[in-house]
Amino acid sequence: MKKYLLIYALLTTCLSAWCQPKDYEWNTPSKNSSESMPCGGGDVGMNVWMEDGDILFYLSRSGSFDENNTLLKAGRFRISLSPNMDMNYFRQILHLNEGYVELTDGVISIQFWADVEKPVVHVDMTTKREALNIAVTYENWRTRDITMTKREAFQSSYKFSAPKGLLTHHDSIVAADRVLTFMHCNGEKTIFDATVTQQKMDAVKEKLSNPLKDLVFGGRMKGDGFVLMDEVTGRYASSDYKGWMYVTERPRKNANLQITLANRQGNVDAWSAQLSSVERTVRHDYDRRNTRRWWQRFWKRSYLESTGDAEQLTRNYTLFRYMLACNAKGQWPTKFNGGLFTFDPEYVNQEEEYQLSPDFRNWGGGVHTAQNQRLVYWPMLKNGDFDLLRPQLDFYLNIYKNAEERSRLYWGHEGACLTEQIENYGLPCYPEYGTKRPTGFDPGMERNAWLEYEWDTCLEFCMMALEAHRYNGMDISAYIPMIRSCLRFFDEHYQYLANQRGAKKLDGNGKLVLYPGSGGETFKGAYNSTSTIAALTTVTEALMALDKEKNDSSLFTLLPPEGRSVARNHSSFLRRLPDITIKDGMIAPALHYERVQNTETMQLYPVFPWRMYGVGRPNIEIARNTYWNDSLAVKFRSHVGWKQDIIWAACLGLTEEAASLAKQKMANGPYRFPAFWGPGFDWSPDHNWGGSGMIGMQEMLLQEVNDKLYIFPAWPKTWNVRFKLCASRSTTVEAEMKDGQVVNVKVTPKERQQDVVLP
Repeated sequence: MKKYLLIYALLTTCLSAWCQPKDYEWNTPSKNSSESMPCGGGDVGMNVWMEDGDILFYLSRSGSFDENNTLLKAGRFRISLSPNMDMNYFRQILHLNEGYVELTDGVISIQFWADVEKPVVHVDMTTKREALNIAVTYENWRTRDITMTKREAFQSSYKFSAPKGLLTHHDSIVAADRVLTFMHCNGEKTIFDATVTQQKMDAVKEKLSNPLKDLVFGGRMKGDGFVLMDEVTGRYASSDYKGWMYVTERPRKNANLQITLANRQGNVDAWSAQLSSVERTVRHDYDRRNTRRWWQRFWKRSYLESTGDAEQLTRNYTLFRYMLACNAKGQWPTKFNGGLFTFDPEYVNQEEEYQLSPDFRNWGGGVHTAQNQRLVYWPMLKNGDFDLLRPQLDFYLNIYKNAEERSRLYWGHEGACLTEQIENYGLPCYPEYGTKRPTGFDPGMERNAWLEYEWDTCLEFCMMALEAHRYNGMDISAYIPMIRSCLRFFDEHYQYLANQRGAKKLDGNGKLVLYPGSGGETFKGAYNSTSTIAALTTVTEALMALDKEKNDSSLFTLLPPEGRSVARNHSSFLRRLPDITIKDGMIAPALHYERVQNTETMQLYPVFPWRMYGVGRPNIEIARNTYWNDSLAVKFRSHVGWKQDIIWAACLGLTEEAASLAKQKMANGPYRFPAFWGPGFDWSPDHNWGGSGMIGMQEMLLQEVNDKLYIFPAWPKTWNVRFKLCASRSTTVEAEMKDGQVVNVKVTPKERQQDVVLP
């Protein structure tokens, strides 16, 4: 240790100023929406591009769920200029440091930005020479009710079980002389009602929260000097649309287009009042300065910058982090299957998706696949983006009470039963619950080969909350009851199941029998699933550490004394958890399992996310042996989509392997914007592809074990890089690898310098 401290002291210098992210730029127009550039802020996203002389952008906002739980776009906007830009000097620039997109030829400048504090989009248009005639057209493809095709239903929560004649209901559009208002109004009856009835929960329906009923969402477009000129029709990609064109009354050298958005449950009057209230708060110049300052502060939290071999990888990491930050203030999390930046589906899959609207994304809009969602949110800890993490944590906070009602109704015990495919109202997804169920089949169970008995993914989000507290002291008191409830479900439910089979609730060693269980979607009919044991163990230990920190174990008691379970507190619950199974010197997926259904390497979940094995931890060779020699681990290995091999390789200090996977994972995606990956197993842009890549790169650069900070534990010496990442106890680590040498290290606060372990 003295040797390490001496080396550290020699290397520690004041690193140069933080790395301001470089602009990302194109110098030619785009062919179609798949060649769009993301722009956004707050909880608003835009796809911006120039095509055939017009500037277009899609507009999306988090939480815009229709009756079928499709995440609808607000619409498409088209800007036409006369005179137009000189294409010989055209540039489209994503100004990352200040969070806006600009299209310019050096004379004309069109700047797009979203206010980070309120749902308002601005388009600022200026010219240095001849004044411009400007036409802005709002284009909408939902001006009438649309009967969904079988494939189109996959954008909703009905997916493959959609009833015949399922409709996407029309929007309401009011085009006044100088203002255009557009909205979608959900009725009283939604897929929530169908799901409650399907799952035999009508008896407790009034206790369940319903985010879809009477939801109104949309916005208002206006601009100083713009007047309604015409209504137009047309077709873009595979969708017919109707448009309302607004033009400047006279040529202008400066113009601003403002689009204000609102989401509100209630009625149109209440929605309209909220919209007007937001409009009254708009102060254009102040809001622009405030938004740009927010982005500047955002980039100071952390960074990755490289030259040479890893330059493309760190650039794409940064571009993807920008995309995630566009939903920093959302009430709903960023969806793994495209986030706020999906585009016309025929450009994702030209063979299959040729008659679908711009609203389409595979695997639904309001339903969340937890295995995928978690990969979008784990990297936010080391990035220091704790505000971005809250929408995902709040998702579970808002639904776990509904999940508790499931447990009480079906099985008569406590605890939140949160399934893998979970709706934004806390119930299993309609099709995965199963529409063809045998008589007498447990009404609390999903009838689905991939999802049955899979309800442990919620524990990763519980752990994220606990880690957010450990990292920066986030107040997580609101989440503690949810975390306790998730643990309580496993304790009570598996004793309940054992009691159904026989007279004893525990095995001969006083342990829970976690059967039937599941190792992800892959190892089905599992007996003592490794991923479940690792999850329950790690979350419980983290709660015990929090108990100790708060010095108030009664506050965080897992179960009250009068509870049905034998458990009275965390430590007794921990003692009843079975051990992870080790076979032939490798981590087994479970003590036993009945079949393999998918391609997830659940036997490596004790490495990540549960961090029981890895660099600086005991028995790392068992985990490495599993990585290299488990036949299914080898068979399932890939960089595509949600595959996590890059993370495991990095956590196990397998530098060459991690580097190889990083070069594949974080290479440019197949679309013009390099951080639009996919479709992978899901959709484009594939956010769990980017998220898993971010986690892997973070683990290559920095790992923390028992308060020790391992710097460059799996980073190739030949890859020059500078980084700043976060660790526990409000710590930041900055370091530089240059020409094979660690040349700079800076740890804040200084007292944590002694915790550094160099490669």
